[in-house]
Amino acid sequence: MSRTLLGYLAREIYGATLMALVSFLGLFAFFDFINELENIGKDGYQVHHALIYVAMIVPGRVYELLPVAVLIGSLYALTTLARHSEITVMRASGLSIMTMLGTLALIGGLPVALTFVFGEYIAPPAESAAQQWRLTATNSLVSQQLHSGLWIKDGLRIINVRALRPNRSMEQVRIHTFDDDGVLRTIADATHGEYVDASKERGDGHWRLTGVAQVEFFDEHTALTSPPELIWPSTLTPEVLSVLMVVPERMSVSTLWAYIRHLRDNQQSAERYEIALWKKIIYPFATLVMLALALPFALTHERSGGVSVKVFLGVMLGVAFYLLNGLSANLGVIHSWPPLMAAITPSLLFLVSAAAMLYWVERR
Repeated sequence: MSRTLLGYLAREIYGATLMALVSFLGLFAFFDFINELENIGKDGYQVHHALIYVAMIVPGRVYELLPVAVLIGSLYALTTLARHSEITVMRASGLSIMTMLGTLALIGGLPVALTFVFGEYIAPPAESAAQQWRLTATNSLVSQQLHSGLWIKDGLRIINVRALRPNRSMEQVRIHTFDDDGVLRTIADATHGEYVDASKERGDGHWRLTGVAQVEFFDEHTALTSPPELIWPSTLTPEVLSVLMVVPERMSVSTLWAYIRHLRDNQQSAERYEIALWKKIIYPFATLVMLALALPFALTHERSGGVSVKVFLGVMLGVAFYLLNGLSANLGVIHSWPPLMAAITPSLLFLVSAAAMLYWVERR
């Protein structure tokens, strides 16, 4: 295929994809704002706070919706070319389906790269900043599923944090320390804790706890002490604890991997985060699947449906992929599927569907 034709197809597909993406972003931003209305007026949370929050989570929406926009945009562009008989001319000039697939794969390189960049470098910090913005605006703590706060297992320690501030400092911390035989040796209560990065002081990163009251358990007696501060060496950095503020699907690969290692080191289940990690790796390539899925619609005869009908079908397929992508992860956690299988199932199903449709079109 010539560069002229490649550039022409790329321009048409990119333009239609951008139009679909902007439309979806506007729609989702509207729904996100509607969802924030119930919080307006509570604890100083105002309309401008909600608007800024909605704007800050837009990068995450771009990451989620880009493959769907590619499907709708490419479907619209290709079916429009088919309506003008341009696809027919390409086929008549000897352009095979495999060559067209290869061309679409080249065109899909840019959306794949953009999806990866947004998912790894733009959406995670934007999502974290958005959550901190909302918590700061409402003067709230990081919400927890348990009324007793956050429970963490860190080696021979079990830590209970009653409050985690938006600046990621801790309040009302209790540390239970056990020996190798599982016998409780100390209980330390601290009113405040801040993380000291390894780059700021010699040694490894650690938490510095202040306002400490510590009980030590010996074989025949106990001792109560009140040291001015307590150092808690831990691999649990504020970045790792940020999982409390960002859903796994919007975390970066590096943060997911760090938290998975922590859970594994402490013999805890990491299935949800492993699935999210595989999804982060696989999801950008879903754009290539969407391009392949759009091609059969362009190769069908005009009497099988106009552009509007095919775009409607594309919207339905895109919504189905969006929902299936979330459903597959939840089913994977519930039924203990292998993380890779749970992550790849939606893309694999749509890829098989695209291959079957292309085979049907070629056989006609």
